[in-house]
Amino acid sequence: MNAVTPLPMPLSGSRVNLRSSSGRGWSGFGAALLGISAGTHKIPAMPHHRVGVHVGPPVMARCLCEQRRYARVQAHGDADVIPAGLEGQWTDESDCTILSIWISESFTLKTLEQLELKSGEAEIRPQLQMRDPRFQHLAWALQAELEAGDASDPLFAESLCTAMVVRLANSGASGAIATLEGRRRTLAPRTATRVTDFIESNLDQRLTLDELAALAQLSVPHFKVLFRETLGVPVHRYVVQRRVERAKALLLQGKLSTSQVALETGFSHQSHMAHWMNRLLGLTPREIVKDSGQTIQLAGLALASTANTTHKKLLSR
Repeated sequence: MNAVTPLPMPLSGSRVNLRSSSGRGWSGFGAALLGISAGTHKIPAMPHHRVGVHVGPPVMARCLCEQRRYARVQAHGDADVIPAGLEGQWTDESDCTILSIWISESFTLKTLEQLELKSGEAEIRPQLQMRDPRFQHLAWALQAELEAGDASDPLFAESLCTAMVVRLANSGASGAIATLEGRRRTLAPRTATRVTDFIESNLDQRLTLDELAALAQLSVPHFKVLFRETLGVPVHRYVVQRRVERAKALLLQGKLSTSQVALETGFSHQSHMAHWMNRLLGLTPREIVKDSGQTIQLAGLALASTANTTHKKLLSR
């Protein structure tokens, strides 16, 4: 299953797809921002898990799932969790907007298995009108990805979805995460060097949490925690920082066009690179090409001192 798998169409009522993760390189999960009309919507059982997060003004809604009936006001951020294999029915009294997220069973099982849980200790269960501030934070970050003009590295969305799975699982998963975090507070120096060297050598490639965690011989959830504690930033942020620094260096050399630099540094396209350069350096590629003097060299000093210095320290150990 991949990110272009369509979300199931309702058997009654109507919807408009406002945004979609299709074409963004997400694998094993996906999302869409949907405009839902007032009325009844029946969603059949599907092989993947679904989460619908209400966006905007409150709406009176009635729902039916697993023979349970609910009538409530759906507020901004409230989420309905429908596990794989279950169907649901919703009746909304007025039009609304829903952030619809789907997660494949294989992605879910892999994440939960990596938590080293025994069978039955953690699973995704049906929940209606779930109000969880931490999950909302993840959902809004994913919505921001959908609404961004330029797609971020898929590594970021993968990190968000992994955290969502852990959050949706029962308390056994939370206990397992605490246990994993308590085993070791940081990556071993050699392991950190191996991972960062691999990132440096593959900045032009699509990096995944799976392959990076495998290099460290850790589960994805454990690797994410230890990488952040060791490098001071989440995995996806570190990768973007290194790509920006590599792109700046290539632009200053003046041997490649801006579009070629974007490809050489792993950005999906030129405007994607420009977005992150402006965000992290406060400069556009055009400004860097135009003025390659000392002022430009200093513009990335803060970013370089965070990523480069840490990287050199690891190499020296």
